[in-house]
Amino acid sequence: MSERQRANSQVSPAISGAGVDETPAAPAPELVHGAPVTESRGQRVVHPTRADYVKVVKALTADGFNTCVDLCAIDYLGNDTRLLPDGVIGERFEVAVNLLSHANRERIRVRVQVPDADPTLASLYDAHPGTEAMEREAYDLLGIEFTGHPDLSRILLPDDWEGHPLRKDYATGRIPVQFKATAAAAAAKHGSTQGE
Repeated sequence: MSERQRANSQVSPAISGAGVDETPAAPAPELVHGAPVTESRGQRVVHPTRADYVKVVKALTADGFNTCVDLCAIDYLGNDTRLLPDGVIGERFEVAVNLLSHANRERIRVRVQVPDADPTLASLYDAHPGTEAMEREAYDLLGIEFTGHPDLSRILLPDDWEGHPLRKDYATGRIPVQFKATAAAAAAKHGSTQGE
């Protein structure tokens, strides 16, 4: 194929009011195991659906990303500034997983959207047993339930704690602090007085 034929094959006709307008076709988005990919700070980021989450992580593990470095959850309530690829709808919660390939000296991040109405996601425990504590922390602090987890219980807070304190709509509360001495008593103790 000649250079001109190659260039013409990448142009798609678009109908405009004045006739046919030739505009370049948009490049197809990069996909990894069927999930769209973006880039952030020099690192590939894969955005699977909740249904494909475990399947994509297992496929990445087979590709050599066999170490799960981190799993955390984020509450985006009131924050519409995150960048997502076309076709991925931002939800209130997101679970981010960082995978590492020692052989290729490369990292890849997996970001999956989790809706507020149904904050559940399949557990990665079968593929990466080290995520057991990380998923418990996300459950404890943000209330995301990981289905198939062997022991989804609180890990940082007491079992009778109500709510999930890292949710943006969680009441902050206040613990009163009692001091043993006032500022005047402390100044008198050190031999100074106010007004000197």
